[in-house]
Amino acid sequence: MTAVQGSSVDVQTPDGVADAYVVYPDDGAAHPGVLVIQDGFGLRPSLRLLADRIAGRGYTVLLPNAYYRHGRAPVVELPDFIDPAERPEIFQQVFPMIRELTPERVRSDVGAYLGWLAASPRVAAGKVGLTGYCMGARLAVLAAAMFPDRIAAVAGFHGGPLVTDTPDSPHLIVGNITAELYFAHAGADHERAPEHTAQFDKALEAAGVRHRTEVYEGSQHGYTQADTSAYDPEATERHYRELLSLFDRNLRG
Repeated sequence: MTAVQGSSVDVQTPDGVADAYVVYPDDGAAHPGVLVIQDGFGLRPSLRLLADRIAGRGYTVLLPNAYYRHGRAPVVELPDFIDPAERPEIFQQVFPMIRELTPERVRSDVGAYLGWLAASPRVAAGKVGLTGYCMGARLAVLAAAMFPDRIAAVAGFHGGPLVTDTPDSPHLIVGNITAELYFAHAGADHERAPEHTAQFDKALEAAGVRHRTEVYEGSQHGYTQADTSAYDPEATERHYRELLSLFDRNLRG
């Protein structure tokens, strides 16, 4: 893996300043841009390491604090090892902030993040890649539909609800997407409804969106997050293989 250099940056958005982590190969060159959308627990050391791993493949990666409206990361005090069964109050703290990330705010924030990447001398010209985790997978789909001319590849892992009964359900707007999509669901995710997975796939097929969906059998919701009780090393390595292959196909011209 290529040596990387990371630092904290501030991204101006219409609603304020989002603190973020940016990391890129330490070679002085410009590389394709990637936006990482966090899980519900927020920007923290384990996610920075995930961004480092992606950057080591030859990408400039931006990882913003999606909860910046509530302060700089860490917005919620987290233990070094997160076991939701032991700390249920963490969900009570993050759920209101997750619900605040409406499609309007997603459009505003992602527009600012894409603008920051486009202006960075560390980012090569061209479309960018997105990857989202848990709630971030849902937000990545919304972003791909909102910015089809700027996003070439989207991945979602152990994603939040992709099919809902609300007018802003992600599956209703996939017709705008031009990116290639890859989704990997957790087989042991009790929050995932298999019929919703099938419905989301049917929506992508009907829209002619290039995509592939897999279920990582035996894995739990959150399997990529190394600082949680759901972490699955084997599933995580599989996720990196698929993610980096997706980006290599679509972002390297």
